[in-house]
Amino acid sequence: MDRRHVWLLALRGAAAFLFGILAVLLPGVTLVALAILFGAYALVNGVLTMVTAFRRPRDAARRTALVIAGVLSILAGLVALVWPGITALALVVLFGAWAVVTGAMEIWAATRLPGQWLPLLFGVLTMIAGVLVLMRPAAGAVALALVIGVYAIAAGVVMLLESWRVHRRLAGPRGRMAPAGV
Repeated sequence: MDRRHVWLLALRGAAAFLFGILAVLLPGVTLVALAILFGAYALVNGVLTMVTAFRRPRDAARRTALVIAGVLSILAGLVALVWPGITALALVVLFGAWAVVTGAMEIWAATRLPGQWLPLLFGVLTMIAGVLVLMRPAAGAVALALVIGVYAIAAGVVMLLESWRVHRRLAGPRGRMAPAGV
């Protein structure tokens, strides 16, 4: 990852963190509002993931994983935004399936590149959140909001930390990053 792409990861992390905070602070929101919040987050995440995939052509395996994760995230976001009145069970299944597949893609991509423990951790957290949600589909909207919110906060922190780590690595010992293309 070069310095031109660090901001994409930071934006994904900020979006996840903000979504998580809203879900935790407002657990009593209606499921329609939660579906809209999730849809907006998944859409932003998918678009930023796709931008990352096409701006980073060096590694075909990573690009493939990012494209698949981005498309699935965009589709999940669109479904949630187009049909916000879906039932609690449908939202649970939608989020759970999205999290399991996205987590698997992140794990796969992270294992293909050396030293990628934060993206690997993000993938594992994503899969765990998806499995937990799928295991208890009748847990209720408030519990779902809290699980999704805590996951999103953790995922956002991991993405923000990874973008900071990459930024510091690229900045070098003097703390200044070289101009783009150098």
